[in-house]
Amino acid sequence: MNKIIEKLKSIVGRENVKTEYDEIEKYSKDETSSVEPSLPMAVVFANNTEQVSEILKIANEYKIPVTPRGAGTGLSGGAIPKSGGIVLSLEKMNHILELDLENMAVVVEPGVITDEIQKLAEEHGLFYAGDPASSESSSIGGNVAENAGGVKVLKYGPTAFHVLGLEVVLPTGEIVNFGGKMMKNVMGYDMIRLFVGSEGTLGIITKIILRLIPKPKYSAVLLTPFKDMETAVSCVPKVLSQSGILPTSIELMDKYSVEISSKFLNENIPQQGVDCHLIFEIEGLDKESLTKAYISLGEKLQQMGALEVYIADNRHQKMKIWKFRKAIAEGIIAFRPKHCMEDVGVPIKSIPTLINSTYDIAQRNGVEVLNFGHVGDGNVHVTFLKPENMAEKQWDEAMHKCLEELYCVTADLGGTMTGEHGIGVKRKDYLRIFLTQTEIEIMKKIKQAIDPNDILNPDKIFPNEF
Repeated sequence: MNKIIEKLKSIVGRENVKTEYDEIEKYSKDETSSVEPSLPMAVVFANNTEQVSEILKIANEYKIPVTPRGAGTGLSGGAIPKSGGIVLSLEKMNHILELDLENMAVVVEPGVITDEIQKLAEEHGLFYAGDPASSESSSIGGNVAENAGGVKVLKYGPTAFHVLGLEVVLPTGEIVNFGGKMMKNVMGYDMIRLFVGSEGTLGIITKIILRLIPKPKYSAVLLTPFKDMETAVSCVPKVLSQSGILPTSIELMDKYSVEISSKFLNENIPQQGVDCHLIFEIEGLDKESLTKAYISLGEKLQQMGALEVYIADNRHQKMKIWKFRKAIAEGIIAFRPKHCMEDVGVPIKSIPTLINSTYDIAQRNGVEVLNFGHVGDGNVHVTFLKPENMAEKQWDEAMHKCLEELYCVTADLGGTMTGEHGIGVKRKDYLRIFLTQTEIEIMKKIKQAIDPNDILNPDKIFPNEF
């Protein structure tokens, strides 16, 4: 093993290979609270594509597992080195390589924090639309590897919609390129879509070409409380199909998520005690058309059962509404650190059934639950909470039952186990609920063809037994 460590040091420099416990401990986990940490043999920091290639050649030769890692903000355990081996950190590959205004594209390395791309684009009147809620902390490489979503997927789509090209190092060390700065490309299989969302199991992404669009000049946010979940969610498909307006976002907060957010902020939201609040964001080319749109939408929402419509059309007011939605996750971490956050997705019409089922599941298993998320695209963050007096072993057993029941309900409703966080290690044992053996074997054959020695992020996505 010392021989391999020395080879790695010769590639990246001695200062970029860490093996001491104090140096590698934080790389044994990500932000998935329900997955146990696992220490790697070493953490290696790559500075360029060539170094990544040489590292993978050694790992493939000696059949050493490699876990790629960006900012470590994942929520599926995808960056946890469950098989030991090498954690290959891309955080030093953090350069914006090119801003091409004529082609409305930006070329970046994987370690760039997503918000930096957004800020650069905005300086030139442009906008990176694949912008997840974690953009201030997550890296673009991780967003691409997980096909991250966020609050704007309804209008702009997930990360995959904005990736024009990729440079990828395969597990064997070969460097390949797919796509480019062109908008249309149907030359062969869609390899970009194969690697986007592959969770670091097929290759390590070392360069990304992203599409930019003109930045919307004006926007408004509508906060709408509803007395019950059914009334709230039933208005969403009507807004999408009948209003003539495509919102940027439609977000949902149940009363329990509002309570924890309000506690974290030490503020109350209008009509605090109702069962559900929805947040709508819409955009316009000018103030006049925007005003006309939000007045029209507000009137329709009240006709559909909204108790009130609170409109924010300036930056301060909009931030005041959005902070309640964004503080939910922070409140959960602060007040209920032992929790299990899911991101199931169902057809919009089925959301009330899904959410009502979560309350029943939690009660049957002696835990608590809250729900929030991206109701406009059917993606709900069902979050189970450990009661303070529950023993750890009892919590683990309850969680297994809760997840099994939640996923079965989701599958019955025609839904998906994960809309944006990925499978990783956290959800892999439940994949059998959603996919047949044949469907799983197709995916495993793709993995085997590209990574015959199974070195790249092994023990992720697929169940150990089927």
